Amino acid sequence: MNLNESDKQLLGKVEELSGENAFSCYQCGKCSAGCPFTEEMDLLPNQVIRKVQMGDASVLEAETPWICASCLSCEVDCPKGNDVPAIMEAIREISLRENFDEVNLNELDASDLPEIALVSNLRKKTG
Repeated sequence: MNLNESDKQLLGKVEELSGENAFSCYQCGKCSAGCPFTEEMDLLPNQVIRKVQMGDASVLEAETPWICASCLSCEVDCPKGNDVPAIMEAIREISLRENFDEVNLNELDASDLPEIALVSNLRKKTG
């Protein structure tokens, strides 16, 4: 696979921030099968990793990294032991560094969201 320079930059940033090798994922889909929040996500966790592998910057606009509660069920299910929450966190960090903010806390309707997602998101946003 030939990645251009901007694709390599995104891949490199994610791998540097997460400490994970994105190409160790072979797309078995077990992370997505075990995730309790896939109904709320626009991309499945394995699709996020695939976009990172491809250097696809559209992953920075996805809602999935922000919905991820870092519950570690994906890591437990992964036959390779990939730390998917670390990759999600790296994507969030890159998005925040680019001042891309999808969530406006004042406009959230808390009744539509799982409580763990609210707590997790507030912890991520308020450092």
